[in-house]
Amino acid sequence: MNKINHVVIIVKENHTFDNYFGTFPGANGVRMARSSNPPPKDPPHTHGAWLTRETTAVREQFVERDIPAYFSYAKRFSLCANYYTDVAGPSTPNHLMLLCADSPIIDNPPRRNPPTIQIHSSLPKSLEQSRLTWRSYGGYAIDYMEGVNPKWKLPSDQFQVDATAGRLPSVSWVYAPLEFDEHPPYSNPQGASMGNVTKGMQWTVDQVNAIVRGGLWSDVAVFITWDDWGGWYDHVEPPAAEVWNGNSHPGYKGSQFRFGPRVGCIVLGPHARNGYVSKVFHSHVGLVKFCEVNFGLPTLNQRDAAADDMTDCFDFRQTPTPAPPVIP
Repeated sequence: MNKINHVVIIVKENHTFDNYFGTFPGANGVRMARSSNPPPKDPPHTHGAWLTRETTAVREQFVERDIPAYFSYAKRFSLCANYYTDVAGPSTPNHLMLLCADSPIIDNPPRRNPPTIQIHSSLPKSLEQSRLTWRSYGGYAIDYMEGVNPKWKLPSDQFQVDATAGRLPSVSWVYAPLEFDEHPPYSNPQGASMGNVTKGMQWTVDQVNAIVRGGLWSDVAVFITWDDWGGWYDHVEPPAAEVWNGNSHPGYKGSQFRFGPRVGCIVLGPHARNGYVSKVFHSHVGLVKFCEVNFGLPTLNQRDAAADDMTDCFDFRQTPTPAPPVIP
């Protein structure tokens, strides 16, 4: 896999697979009522809401007209149709899984500065120890990692600058500003376009375009995924792999910790398989495993050791696929 020198993981917010790709051909989706864009409010998506999902999850979806570039990428490259969040809960625990295949929480913690949670092993730390580079563009989860260089936590907008200049690290985690992260409007709206999925999609396209403009297409793998389920319905039941036995949230003890609901994951790059819908079981931790295998790094724990490494989404013998056209 040494044909890939740059891995870019773009993390958007709060949409299940059926909510976004339920109408995608051949992808084991279901059709539901169409959601307004932006949706009127943020559905509850704590672990408690997940436990009552059969009756409380919102059964609505977006269609190709709402997110045309995502459908275009999925048709041209690879779409994972059996890809799950690692925690049956909201954003922060899943952000931690995407960085360290671990989470000591099942719901979002109170926002403290600095956070009281500190995770010892992480992919950023592993990259540093192997003299490889990483950046977190716009994310907050890096604050929970022990022993990583805080100077590589950069503003969201810096990714486009770095990519256009052709200077990306080995691994980039890229998070959109609130206005473009596709998270439904909070109870205290941050502006009229908050939660508009088409505007959020265009922000993602702008990041991919920056990679292309910077001449980095030939050796990149780009993963676009959504951090958690966001309170939206998905008809596929996530497999049970771990129960919650953590110190926090005692009321959840013994309930399902992993896995959480299906979300979308689109795989782009010159070596991504063309027009491929993956039915292989994947989860957020598989992106950690992909980086470890690609860069020859040790695993962090039993979760990434057991994870699939996403290789079914790639064909290194195919003629490299040209970059998608840079659409303004």
